[in-house]
Amino acid sequence: MAIVRWILGRIILLLDFIFSPRGVKRANEAQAVVDTQAQKLALYQFAACPFCVKVRRQMKRLSVNVELRDAKNDQTIAEELLASGGKKKVPCLRIEHDSGEVEWMYESSDINAYLTKRFSPESV
Repeated sequence: MAIVRWILGRIILLLDFIFSPRGVKRANEAQAVVDTQAQKLALYQFAACPFCVKVRRQMKRLSVNVELRDAKNDQTIAEELLASGGKKKVPCLRIEHDSGEVEWMYESSDINAYLTKRFSPESV
């Protein structure tokens, strides 16, 4: 079963590479604002997880540079996700609000909706 998962993971990564979406083109000032806002976000993910790929593709479409944290190959990151977020489940978006409060968002569809609402060209 591990071999099948490994093969499927490589296929997912290959297809993601081949069919990678194009990002939004913004003026330099607008992209700088997006980059500053994205510094308060971190995506806990596995490279070959299809739901993580879905979120990374949305980040690319929106040209949002979110820090990626590999919860599969980095035990410290995995422990941080479990201790702070409450579950070792990916994808998980860590959102640090301006008030200092930290929110943990787990569902890929919810994460994509949040990113779209916050970073779509119309909202920036």
